[in-house]
Amino acid sequence: MGRQQINLLAVAIDTQQLGQFYRDKLLHEVIPFWFPRAVDEQHGGLYHCFDADGSLVDSDKSVWAQGRMAWMLLTCYLSVEQRPEWLQYAQNALDFLETRCTDPSDGRLYFHVAADGKPLRKRRYAYSECFAAIAWAAHYGATGDPHSAERARYWFGVFADIFFTPGKMLPKTTGLRPTENLGCRMIMLVTCQELRKYLGEEQGVYTAWIDRCIADLRRLFLHEDICAVLENVAPDGSIIDHFDERTQNPGHAIEGGWFLLEEARLRGGDKDLIATACKMIDWSLERGWDSKFGGLLYYTDVFGKPVQEYWHNMKFWWPHDEALIGTCLAYVLTGDEKYAQWHQRVHDWAFSHLQDPEHGEWFGYCERDGSPANGLKGSLWKSFFHHPRALWNCAHYFGAVPAAAPIHPN
Repeated sequence: MGRQQINLLAVAIDTQQLGQFYRDKLLHEVIPFWFPRAVDEQHGGLYHCFDADGSLVDSDKSVWAQGRMAWMLLTCYLSVEQRPEWLQYAQNALDFLETRCTDPSDGRLYFHVAADGKPLRKRRYAYSECFAAIAWAAHYGATGDPHSAERARYWFGVFADIFFTPGKMLPKTTGLRPTENLGCRMIMLVTCQELRKYLGEEQGVYTAWIDRCIADLRRLFLHEDICAVLENVAPDGSIIDHFDERTQNPGHAIEGGWFLLEEARLRGGDKDLIATACKMIDWSLERGWDSKFGGLLYYTDVFGKPVQEYWHNMKFWWPHDEALIGTCLAYVLTGDEKYAQWHQRVHDWAFSHLQDPEHGEWFGYCERDGSPANGLKGSLWKSFFHHPRALWNCAHYFGAVPAAAPIHPN
């Protein structure tokens, strides 16, 4: 699919009303859908594979979900209300992660375990480790326990070592077509934002990593000449004209865009950084929005050629969550009405197609026409993370939820 022209209708949004809407959805619908049913009273940790009505579909656990869910609970604890059960649920997930999900042979985390923690799969990637890092950092913010800060630093170190030490991560291919990846830079950036928030600057380590990632994003992955954000590029940033490397993930690029917007906000409204982030969001909305049925396509091709992945034209939950955050924060920082218009457009499509009016929460997967592909509310990929994070962020940026801040400042 080639680039398309999107016509936006003039719309005025009530940010105060929207902020309250997102807060209410989070507190009165989404959190009650997940808790306490997610708590595994027998083995510890958190379940997350649920059907539409909240019944458990699979008792297996993804390890990154333990960190993600703990972090989300602690974010609510540190901003909305210090509810002891939220802290306890998060502690449950972190204890399970440390005692059941760590491979003693190398100190890394598994990716997929059985309900009791028996390891089922381990990946060469270290994303489970970065989510463990932000969860432990938030736990330190909630408790002031030095052990939590130590665990945050440890898992951050593992993540940084695996992804950024040349030759450290096991190869996926022969190496004859080397690439650089957007995802690890994005996740490093947001991970450092969280650790900096709760652990402090620590000799500028986290800001230095953020600066490095921003430089890489600009140098390698943003292609001004064709208005595109690439996921995988050659080491010099050039486009590799093959299926995998031509494939774009609009939701992912929008997510990276709002990470940059948040950093710009934290730096007092850095105009150059805002401009870079808005390009990422603008280009991705234009390339990813389905002009026929609405909603964000999962994959597109940078040159408009056919995409290899058969689910490329489905509508997944999380890109719409990222688009809600990205357009919300872009509007708050720039005042540009086009972001208000985009936010309303994404909001209307998502809540009319992904929202379950009977049991609450969002479905994870829709067909291209917006009909639910199945009833899953949780899986090894979808948990109490992307959707509550979007609700929390939009409520926060629209003024209905205060910032998450450590109770025990560093």
